[in-house]
Amino acid sequence: MFSFFNKKTHIDHMEWLGVDMHAHWLPAIDDGAKDMDSAINFMKSLQELGFKKLLATPHIFAGLYPNDQRIISNTLESTRKALSDASLQIEVGAAAEHMVNEDFEITNDLVCLPNKHILIEMSYASEVLNIEQVIFNLQVKGYVVILAHPERYSFYQDRHQRFHRFKEMGVLFQLNLLSLSGYYGKEVKRLAEYLLQKKYYDLAGTDLHHDKHLNALTTEIRSGRLFSKLENVCFRNMELFS
Repeated sequence: MFSFFNKKTHIDHMEWLGVDMHAHWLPAIDDGAKDMDSAINFMKSLQELGFKKLLATPHIFAGLYPNDQRIISNTLESTRKALSDASLQIEVGAAAEHMVNEDFEITNDLVCLPNKHILIEMSYASEVLNIEQVIFNLQVKGYVVILAHPERYSFYQDRHQRFHRFKEMGVLFQLNLLSLSGYYGKEVKRLAEYLLQKKYYDLAGTDLHHDKHLNALTTEIRSGRLFSKLENVCFRNMELFS
């Protein structure tokens, strides 16, 4: 994918990925950006790092973040106005990161990425018992399932066969860019490296929530370390979402 780069070239930007398809910069609707000023700063910083398009994916989590299509759409429009007022020109959009648990239901209010790509996550504590059935039911309805940051589910550390099963089912995997730096811990880093070695990742995102994420991400990108770890991965961000 990146053969047009000289392997010895220091790549300190994200133009090669192009689209950030998982982030939490829509203000004040989940555990991401707290206000509009923070949201604008995040988007400006991501643009400076080389991203050409930004897709927000706020949590939809019954009882904790009860977002829906209306809330997300209205917040996106307010954010677009703030971008215009700040004279910041970058393409933005929004979907959601759906928590799959016992309360998850397949309704007409699912908030998807383009072409019915749905981003799902699970609790970090344990696997959803009926996760395969949920995935199948979504696929029957025409959705393309993306599993957010599979490397962060510690209960799969010694159960790699679960990843194999999901790939057999046609699930797309999304890497958190900071996972390879050790930001989330050694176990997450090790599992991300395993999934990279298996060529299981289809997409990558910042999963940006706050300044600490942004600072760590900026360091990894500007140092060239991030690109050096991912230059041979054929991410589909631009193919699917540009």
